[in-house]
Amino acid sequence: MMKLIFSALLFVCFFTRAAAGQENFERDIIPVPGGDLEVFFIGHGTLMLVYGGKIIHVDPYGTLTDYHELPKADLILLTHHHRDHLDPAALEQVHTDKTVLVLTAICAQAVGGGIIMKNGDIQVVAGNTVEAVPAYNLVHKRDSGQVFHPKG
Repeated sequence: MMKLIFSALLFVCFFTRAAAGQENFERDIIPVPGGDLEVFFIGHGTLMLVYGGKIIHVDPYGTLTDYHELPKADLILLTHHHRDHLDPAALEQVHTDKTVLVLTAICAQAVGGGIIMKNGDIQVVAGNTVEAVPAYNLVHKRDSGQVFHPKG
């Protein structure tokens, strides 16, 4: 009997994990001029946006989901170079020949190009206005005392 229960638990765990790439992400719908903006929270700093028939991925991070199961990107935004925001494997899974990539200068060096924006820049990219705003934290720090995301 114990063997049967253990086997059943393994079965449930395996199939629950196998379906993890297809989970229903937390989703918000925001009415904006021109239609609804759907925001899917993948996890951490990772989002998928759907607006005007376009798919926008923000900081795709493969540890959070299987990007083979998500739609390819029309636009990808990379906010900074930390590995949980710049994941080359996840980027490759959602990128196509037609995908537009918007990123920081450091990210552009790592991936070989794209539209570089710095804090304060505003550009129309793929029909969408993209504004680069500064984001930093002063509370969360490494053991050395250095903040993870310093000003600038």
